[in-house]
Amino acid sequence: MKRRIRAMAWGVAWCVASVAMPAMADEAPSSTVAGSVAVVNDYLFRGLSQTNWKPAVQPGVEYDHASGWYAGAWGSNISWLSDASTDAAHISSSVELDFYTGFRGSFAGDVSYDVGLYEYYYPGTYPTGFTRPYTTEVYGALGYKGVTLKYSHALTNLFGFADSKHSGYLDLSYNVEFSPGWTLNLHAGRQKVRHVAGASYSDWKVGVTKAFDHGYSLSLGYYDTSAARSVYTNADGHFVGRATGILTLAKAF
Repeated sequence: MKRRIRAMAWGVAWCVASVAMPAMADEAPSSTVAGSVAVVNDYLFRGLSQTNWKPAVQPGVEYDHASGWYAGAWGSNISWLSDASTDAAHISSSVELDFYTGFRGSFAGDVSYDVGLYEYYYPGTYPTGFTRPYTTEVYGALGYKGVTLKYSHALTNLFGFADSKHSGYLDLSYNVEFSPGWTLNLHAGRQKVRHVAGASYSDWKVGVTKAFDHGYSLSLGYYDTSAARSVYTNADGHFVGRATGILTLAKAF
């Protein structure tokens, strides 16, 4: 990618199934541990390809306490940083590691909330003067009957954009089971990148997920963005915000 492109990093589609820790009979478990692994034909984050249209493997694990507190970790192979580099400014990073913690719950029946802290980390070597892509965001979300509105606010520079602290991402999604085992997935988002001309953009998705026995699921989605080619074209000349279809096979455990 060009020096300024900082394609983002959220895990595209990984399902989580709760596995209860040992507990006394007739008592609700005080905590659960859940995990998943997914394989995708292209890792998209906020509509932008992280793997230059190549497959990715994405494991994750999460601990949930009965109080509503949770913490987890997630990972994926990536190539967007090395794709942005040149011989004169080579970047070796090929892995994304995410760490997060937060608190979730519900009130007034069908209204849910979720607040937390998310860290995106990219181990590797970077040339002198390169703005590191490590990003820390705080987030808050409200949900009601399948509709979720979430806002993520960057406390640091955003994925390598210099002087982009306090950028934000607004995410509106709707997920509804329309037939047993079948879920419709709709999403629209707006990424605001502060102080970087032409870097802000919108993204959207239409998809469907089929759940199978034993924690397996298969998802198919169509994604597109309004991202500027002048900003989001990598060193190979590939525009990473193009319209594309994503197939995801996940296993929850």
